[in-house]
Amino acid sequence: MRAVILDMPQHWLDERRRSGAERFDEMWEGVLHVSPSPNRSHQELVLQLASFLMTHWARPARGRAIHEINVVHPDDEADWINNYRIPDIVLLSPDRLAFDRNTYILGAPLVCVEICSPRDESYEKLDFYIRLGVPEVWIIDRDTKVPTLFALMDGAYREVRPDADGWVVSAAVGARIRATAGAQLAIRLDSGASAEVPD
Repeated sequence: MRAVILDMPQHWLDERRRSGAERFDEMWEGVLHVSPSPNRSHQELVLQLASFLMTHWARPARGRAIHEINVVHPDDEADWINNYRIPDIVLLSPDRLAFDRNTYILGAPLVCVEICSPRDESYEKLDFYIRLGVPEVWIIDRDTKVPTLFALMDGAYREVRPDADGWVVSAAVGARIRATAGAQLAIRLDSGASAEVPD
């Protein structure tokens, strides 16, 4: 069931804040998008992928891998609470570390990663990421682990097609990703580090 509540009662907002449920909420141009808490499989994939990228990509590159943080367009900073998205993971290269304002990322991360669960809004966020100028967006199916990678080219996202072996190449990160026969996500970095997640 999907619903749009035109005027969210304050006591509902207060209850979501008290329970911790609001950490998955997003505000899209003043419209509150409330999603249920992701299931265990979703969370395990996010946490293990973020941990791998933090250890093997971000630290060596002197960048940052951040799990679930608000992403804001600079034009919206004065009233950012009314227009933000929360990717499952964001990757910041060293030249983008200044975008990290602790509570939110102000500007385009190098990569936004979305784990796509049934009936969620991962693909609907692409227009926001285009406007922001995010060079790459990875959308990974929660159940099959099949990755879809979008690269920003001439103001639009183009899907990066898998190679003959099924690997999708991330030029931004220097990585190859694909689903395995066992419904895991395989990732190999140019540095030689590799993993299959969740393990």
